Amino acid sequence: MSTATAPANPRSRVITASLVGTTIEFYDFYAYATAAVLVFPVLFFPTGNDTTSLLASFAVFGAAMVARPIGAMVFGHFGDKFGRKATLVASLLTMGIATFIIGLLPTFQQIGWVAALLLLILRLAQGFALGGEWSGAALVATENAPNGKRAWYGTFPQLGAPLGFIIANGIFLAINWLLPHGENPALKSEAFLAWGWRIPFLFSAVMVIIGLWVRLKLVESETFTKATEKGAIRKLPLATVFRHHWWHLILGTFIMLATYVLFYLMTNFTLSYGTKAASLDTASAAAQAAAEAAGKDFDAAAFADQFYPGLGFGYTDFVLMQIVGVVFFGIFTLVSGPLADRIGRRKLLLGVTGAIVLFGLTFNFFLLPQATPALTATMTQIFLIVGFLLMGATFGPMGAMLPELFPTNVRYTGSAISYNVSSILGAAVAPIIAVALWAAAGGEPWLVGFYLSAMAVLTFIALIFAPETKDIDYEEDLGLAAAVEL
Repeated sequence: MSTATAPANPRSRVITASLVGTTIEFYDFYAYATAAVLVFPVLFFPTGNDTTSLLASFAVFGAAMVARPIGAMVFGHFGDKFGRKATLVASLLTMGIATFIIGLLPTFQQIGWVAALLLLILRLAQGFALGGEWSGAALVATENAPNGKRAWYGTFPQLGAPLGFIIANGIFLAINWLLPHGENPALKSEAFLAWGWRIPFLFSAVMVIIGLWVRLKLVESETFTKATEKGAIRKLPLATVFRHHWWHLILGTFIMLATYVLFYLMTNFTLSYGTKAASLDTASAAAQAAAEAAGKDFDAAAFADQFYPGLGFGYTDFVLMQIVGVVFFGIFTLVSGPLADRIGRRKLLLGVTGAIVLFGLTFNFFLLPQATPALTATMTQIFLIVGFLLMGATFGPMGAMLPELFPTNVRYTGSAISYNVSSILGAAVAPIIAVALWAAAGGEPWLVGFYLSAMAVLTFIALIFAPETKDIDYEEDLGLAAAVEL
């Protein structure tokens, strides 16, 4: 299958390049996601209202999702026109530089609302970079995969999500644990709020250097080289994909929807809900102490009006529970690849999506406080394991299925746009909608679960209309035809 003009990438290089890059990208993204819950509401959005500050922090978090489709179009254009390698290097550099600078930003207390503006700009840069990263990594994996193992190879860039989560949150945990605490080491350290949160962002520079070293050794895939030799490359891949592949763009966008909503509920929302005080008295006492330390007046009545309960776990305790769940995320990401190669992507995803619909109906069963703290912890841990397990089973096959919806000459652009437009419909609004539904239900999570189920129903419908892509031949599907048969 190899040719003289397109030397094959060794299997180890393909796996390492696709895995290391996405691990770094997701590490950077999760570092922000964790800080968006733990420190940014206090340091960049101190509105005086906990809920408003959290929503403002989530709004900036979601703003990156708006930038992702723009990044998908830009990186997709260059990736489909000039090749995958240089595009992947550029996306990694952009993400790494933006993340490093976040670690150097002054806070609201130092320069006022300019700090929030700078954070927004850098967050947009992160989203722009991630818009080109995932698709490029998925193409490196699947375009270099042996026959019959495309979904298996496609799980390696997907594995970067759980690995990035574990590394980012592990570093946050270690820093918070090592810094001095006034009382309980499971709570946030004052030193962590003052400067410790910066370390994970600055550490990303080391990881970027490693990722660049691996990716610079890549060569273009035989599939892309063949498309170039056959004259299949288009001057404007974006125009081609919208003109001839618009239906697959829509299908790909909604196929990813449930995956995005599930993921951001399992990470952002559960962290907010799990670590918020379970009783008004506990929350009020902590808020009053913080107000007194800052020399501000405390309005107990106003605080009570805007308070809604959570589960009351300490930050360290809950993140450790999340990490246990994410281990299952990684395991089932890998398991899903060979299974999708055997039975097909569509059939597997229909079953998993149906399970997500049912899972969304169980939020109140698992996530309400139980008779004892031990039972509450047990039920919450089961919830996290099941949710992340489903996340791995639905996310794993996407590394193959979305690229397979498009021919080689627009594969980068088409899969990137589908993946990242779905991030707006799912990930950008999911944390904000979840907080609003949580408040509307008086602190109970059942409305949040119904929201997940509704989004999963939309994904299920898209999968019904989608083709099975398991047997598509990349060597033949170069995009030479003027139009695509739908």
